Amino acid sequence: MAVYSKKITLHTKERIEFVKITDLVREAVKESGVQDGIVLVNSMHVTASVFINDNDGGLIKDFKDWLEKLAPKKFNYHHHSTGEDNGYAHLWRTIIGREVVVSVQNFELELGTWEEIFYGEFDGQRNKKVLIKVIGE
Repeated sequence: MAVYSKKITLHTKERIEFVKITDLVREAVKESGVQDGIVLVNSMHVTASVFINDNDGGLIKDFKDWLEKLAPKKFNYHHHSTGEDNGYAHLWRTIIGREVVVSVQNFELELGTWEEIFYGEFDGQRNKKVLIKVIGE
């Protein structure tokens, strides 16, 4: 059994940004040499997410609007008493999720027709790491 780990660094231009990382994950799978297994992709920060969905600009806007309704940016969160201003970002991360696991077959990601892997940044404009771990044979 092979285990391959890679950390990629992302630096978003915007504080809130969604970045398609499918190709970076595909590259790591190829580097791993794993033909049959799984890949874990996980955000290593408490204000960022990794998720799978359709690569549609309208849907990305819908995500932002939906998250804003669930946990508004301009709200007096208890977390802000620590001097932070990103209480919403922690909640958004919890709503969207921390990681995804995808099957690998014949050195390729087994994703559905419209599925893409995204990194959701909710408190960005600085370096953040994403772990890609491939396990298999």
